[in-house]
Amino acid sequence: MKKKLTVAVAVLLSGTVLFSSCIGSFGLTSRLFEWNNNVHENKWVNEIVFFAFCVLPVYEISLIADGLVLNSIEFWTGSNPMADNVKNIKGENGEYTVASHENGYTITDTATNETVEFTYNSENNSWAVDGTTFLTFVDDNHVSVLSGDGEMVTVENSEAGLMAYKSMVCAASFMASK
Repeated sequence: MKKKLTVAVAVLLSGTVLFSSCIGSFGLTSRLFEWNNNVHENKWVNEIVFFAFCVLPVYEISLIADGLVLNSIEFWTGSNPMADNVKNIKGENGEYTVASHENGYTITDTATNETVEFTYNSENNSWAVDGTTFLTFVDDNHVSVLSGDGEMVTVENSEAGLMAYKSMVCAASFMASK
């Protein structure tokens, strides 16, 4: 009995050294909770599933897998293999799937399957949509943005700069409609 206790304490202590500061994102458990919250529209059904998963140790197993394996991978590599990088969003004009990737986002209209690609270029500190640069950070106080006539203009990164940009785009739209 004493030998088993000594081994258990040794494993626990070595685990604290190996996994220190490795709280991680708990991607697997988070996905499981998210799925449980959306099993059914009725909150009581979701609660029954939650209780069943607690009794059948589903949540306990996911926590152990996250805590010992997946969060350790996240600590050492910087990314959790179970972290969710795809979100479904219900907007005013439809439903969209937003997938994040290393350099930006891909947004897909679920009804039409049309996609738009937003890409960040770290070399010139800019954002592009489907290959066309629409915003470049000039410095802490200025950005270059695509104007209504297709040219890049530099505006102040402030409320006044935003108002000037809005009026420039509105004027270009008005002139284009005539």
